[in-house]
Amino acid sequence: MKKWFTIDQIDTTTHIISEYRHWEETHCYLIEGSERCLLIDTGLGICNISEEVKKLTDKPVIAVATHIHWDHIGGHAYYPNFYAHAAELNWLNGEFPLSMETIREMVVDRCDLPEGYDVSQYQFFQGTPTRILNDGDTIDLGDRVVTAIHTPGHSPGHLCFWESVRAYLFSGDLVYKDTLFAYYPSTDPQAYLISLEKIAALPVKKVFPAHHSLDVQSELLIEMRDAFRQLEAEGKLHHGSGVFDYGDWAVWL
Repeated sequence: MKKWFTIDQIDTTTHIISEYRHWEETHCYLIEGSERCLLIDTGLGICNISEEVKKLTDKPVIAVATHIHWDHIGGHAYYPNFYAHAAELNWLNGEFPLSMETIREMVVDRCDLPEGYDVSQYQFFQGTPTRILNDGDTIDLGDRVVTAIHTPGHSPGHLCFWESVRAYLFSGDLVYKDTLFAYYPSTDPQAYLISLEKIAALPVKKVFPAHHSLDVQSELLIEMRDAFRQLEAEGKLHHGSGVFDYGDWAVWL
């Protein structure tokens, strides 16, 4: 039977759970501490991510999303203990700006679906978080501490997660190789630049994106920041400017 999830190991207590059978190639990250685990993003929800997590740890799991888009919260249904940023609570309460029909179309688009999967049953996760995260809040896993960094731009409540001891940055949809989306009405190109300024200032050794290639070097943070600075200087950092291609990444404004 063809597997839906692909598991990769970053170190002995950090794993990547990927969905390569969908074109977005979403990556979720399991960070294991001595007392509990943090699951950053839970994928599309087409298959049960909790079954994969149980193979990797028997500790209690807190789920968190880099942002409240369907491809990042699909598995939240398995984790009643989840955290979210205040700016996107309305999206968890029936106010997401796209219809279920549109979301379902995006879920099945360029997707090698499991045999017999019925997309008409697909739901956009709704719920109430057990904790509201703000910029700079920490999540204590026992012997590991992860800091939430509010990085709006791709979405109002977008969060990156920073583990300073290991110099790991989990960058969500703010930074990845491919086309960055900053053209939707819920995106903010100006805020995107401010967020890039914030994370480019960190002493990052490894970047772990939410989509596509896992080969993302910390230098890309500086490159993206500088490109956004240049777009701002040229008066192009706004919706409707078009697509700007920088080789192995681009931005759609």
